[in-house]
Amino acid sequence: MLLVVASAFPFAETLSAQFDLAGEWAQRQHEDGAERGQGPPIGDYLGLPINAAARLRAESWDASIHTLPEWQCRPHPADYGTRGPSNLRFWKEVDRDTQQLIAMHTHVSWQEQERTIWLDGRPHPPADAPHTWQGFSTGVWEGNMLTVTTTHLKESYQRRNGTPRSDQATMIEHWMRHGDFLTLIHIIHDPVYMAEPLIRTTNWQLDPEQDLEPYPCEVAEEVERAEGVIPHHLPGTNVFLKEFQDKVGLSAEITGGGPETMYPEFMAKIKGQPFTLATPASKIMPEPVKEIPRGETHTQRIRGNMYMIYGAGGNITVQAGPEGLFVVDTGLPNMTEKVLAAIKQISDKPIRFIVNTHMHPDHTGNNAKLREAGITIGGGDVARLNTDVREGAAIIAHQEVLNRMSKADGATPASPFNQLPTDTYFGKRKDMFFNDEAVQLIHVANAHTDGDTMVFFRRSDVLAVSDVFNDNSYPVIDTAHGGSIQGIINGLNMILDIAVVAKKEEGGTMIVPGSGRLCDEADVAYYRDMVTIIRDRVADMIQKGMTLDQVKAAKPTRDYDPRFGITTGRYTTDSFVEAVYKGLGGK
Repeated sequence: MLLVVASAFPFAETLSAQFDLAGEWAQRQHEDGAERGQGPPIGDYLGLPINAAARLRAESWDASIHTLPEWQCRPHPADYGTRGPSNLRFWKEVDRDTQQLIAMHTHVSWQEQERTIWLDGRPHPPADAPHTWQGFSTGVWEGNMLTVTTTHLKESYQRRNGTPRSDQATMIEHWMRHGDFLTLIHIIHDPVYMAEPLIRTTNWQLDPEQDLEPYPCEVAEEVERAEGVIPHHLPGTNVFLKEFQDKVGLSAEITGGGPETMYPEFMAKIKGQPFTLATPASKIMPEPVKEIPRGETHTQRIRGNMYMIYGAGGNITVQAGPEGLFVVDTGLPNMTEKVLAAIKQISDKPIRFIVNTHMHPDHTGNNAKLREAGITIGGGDVARLNTDVREGAAIIAHQEVLNRMSKADGATPASPFNQLPTDTYFGKRKDMFFNDEAVQLIHVANAHTDGDTMVFFRRSDVLAVSDVFNDNSYPVIDTAHGGSIQGIINGLNMILDIAVVAKKEEGGTMIVPGSGRLCDEADVAYYRDMVTIIRDRVADMIQKGMTLDQVKAAKPTRDYDPRFGITTGRYTTDSFVEAVYKGLGGK
């Protein structure tokens, strides 16, 4: 057995006992054959510790969703890639100067899933960092076992039949080598869709003669369907669920999964005998992802000279360059000093342009202070006038934003003059060019409000999308100021039309949501699917003659509530359902 060079990981315990995992490994299919081959049947959730929300999402799933362009090239995530019909390669990354082990890398043959397991002691990224299919992994040797912690996973599946796993999940892996055999035990903790951790094992055998070819994937139009249609089953209408129940002769109560179905004692229930779960459920959770403390900001470099400031209310996007700073949104007024300090850390150049993506104070609250900190680029006679005329950055917004902010709104007075946009645009778009980059202001009609603007930095391939898309809540539909559910869906599809992925439905155009973490096209596609499915459910309820109270009681959002639901505050899940109901003509 070969031993690896001493790891650079500062608190690895028994370095001399490390086993060499490097090599090519062939899968062994002696367990869970369906998952490692053709895929499990629809309706088979046995052995999965899912909760009621996950069960409803799984029962609503339609396999034809994989024909959508945004779904076709998605690889398995890190927690399922080792389960699919794939072989595996491990290799080491060693620092050339010190010859210390920095990382292990894995390559799974199906869809070329590649992952880096860092062994140099680096921390996991904060909560606002992008999520990927393979997540962010760090490892530590525990004797001859490599223990790996993975966070920042994109949403995906527990099983390839629509059973969801959220983007809040954490995976713990234990890799062990025994001669020519490799064993993996992985444990998935998902606070959104699992009532208990899911534990699975997988095995490989050393096989250095594998042919691991590239796995290119190109999107194609596979099904002709009306634009905006998302395949799914309305609750209670999926007839395919009964096929598996009839085949195995079990009731929906048993095939529907749940934490009790993981334990041997559950066999008694399958046999119709009294069922008692003697094994206590483990509630040990991994270390949570580092959150940004309330009232603090965090600056996330997107790429090049593009940055996102998180934690100031709404997200703030900053483009820095030799001509100065271009800032999208300004945050809450109580965050002024922290926003200015964060911008100063990015660049000491003056703020030249500010864009307000809509009228709400979490995106416009620091207009006056950020404007004062900037300098307008004046042309013609303006350049020869008193400096007072040139003081302050230009604030640009759609005309509807100025209309709303400049007049009283019920008990809310008009915004002070120095908070108002100084320049507006009408229609669908305003084109600009700044810091050697085309910048497009794109109006989204009647989505979050009637004055929403998305800002597209074309060379950087970064799109700031306002509250048309929020990663941490259901859409906030401000119906009093022109917002609508269909406008939100149109805006989400507009984002997907603009965005281009780099590879495997990941990366490429980076998307700054109105609030929440940095995202890409796949994240928006999941969100678009969710909003469209909820709209369709409410529309079906309206067609059946249900009142608003009946619709709320039916909880058409209940399978997404653990991830996006809010029960307190000014805008709750019920507020969202009511906005959808009224926007679809409900009385």
